[in-house]
Amino acid sequence: MNAKSPQILAALLFFLLPGASFAPPCLALSPASAPAGQTAATIAKAIGPIKSISGNVITVAPASGPEITATVQPTARILRLGADKDLKNAMPIQLQDLQVGDTVRVRGYASTDGKSIATLEVLVITRSAVAAVSNEIREDWQKRGLAGVVASVDPSSGIVTISIPGFGEKKIVNIHTSSSTIIRRYAPDSANFEAAKPSTLQAIHVNDQLRARGDRSPDGNNFTAAEIVTGTFPYVEGTIKSVDASANTISVQDVLSKKTVQLKVTADSQLHQVPADMAQRMAFILKRAKAQGGASPSGSSAPAGGAAGYRGGPPSGGMASGGAGGGAAHGGGASGLQRMLDQTPAVTLADLHKGDALAILATEGTESGEGTIIKLYSGVEPILEAAPNAMMLAPWSLGGAPGGDAANQ
Repeated sequence: MNAKSPQILAALLFFLLPGASFAPPCLALSPASAPAGQTAATIAKAIGPIKSISGNVITVAPASGPEITATVQPTARILRLGADKDLKNAMPIQLQDLQVGDTVRVRGYASTDGKSIATLEVLVITRSAVAAVSNEIREDWQKRGLAGVVASVDPSSGIVTISIPGFGEKKIVNIHTSSSTIIRRYAPDSANFEAAKPSTLQAIHVNDQLRARGDRSPDGNNFTAAEIVTGTFPYVEGTIKSVDASANTISVQDVLSKKTVQLKVTADSQLHQVPADMAQRMAFILKRAKAQGGASPSGSSAPAGGAAGYRGGPPSGGMASGGAGGGAAHGGGASGLQRMLDQTPAVTLADLHKGDALAILATEGTESGEGTIIKLYSGVEPILEAAPNAMMLAPWSLGGAPGGDAANQ
């Protein structure tokens, strides 16, 4: 994760949020000390990495919104937070000690256009400290994370029920939230965890993908969440109608909705070709599992109703190993199949042809644009014939997503 990640900043800079409670008496922000044209009513702060430094002017790039120009006033106090992250032990430093890439919280008087701050206090945390906390957060997701497909949401009780896929019978877990639970949602056209925005329980929908970090009850049926991230990732099975390599788009005839789905390919899209012999073996395994357990490995029938006319929640929940979020790898079940798929040969858009059978996981897309392909697998016709909706396409391994699927065993 990089220093702009709102997830890291939220965990790392939580102590900065109280704002005025930190300001020492000598930094009381009074109307008398405000620069010309600025008043106490325009007190503001910005948190993010330093993009550039020029004299006493630093440019801060917040996780969201425009860049902020922070002019450090002569009376400003600059502190560097230590490894213990205790403000009482923060060390005074000089302006020339700041470096591009350092994460800072600047606070002072905002300009009328909100693009600059006359800065009276700067709190600094170095890139090495950000990296250390990033590793701690990732490890905690790996140790105390679980994922599944949302089955129901009850905002009044704060409970979200998820279905965790697997061979045979699916597992149902109640996710308990409180006022302290951090809730985020993926952007409509991104599978990048760092682009997830603060959200609410009301924004969580049935069939959403959900990943939670917290503590599971001894019986495994309940989970107290410290953090939740959700998103809508439509799943498409169908055949190619057309490929436009120049525009990086592909049209697919969805076999369930009977609609043509237009999707775009970006540099982050993962395109794979499943070898014929592997597809046949996987089809045999899926047929046998379906006959023995009465359910596909996904544990889901992928009900209709997804965005843009294609299917809702993808039949997923297992964590693919080896990605940016790399979680625990299991030898079988949902995550085992996902791992096998992710190790198939990569292909390009030029390798795809009209009539090819595909399984695709995509972003929801915006109202004004088509969704973006997250993962695409060609050569899957035997698999789709053996067990429709059975492929485990999980978005969690992309873009610094939280790792770990310790509860998905």
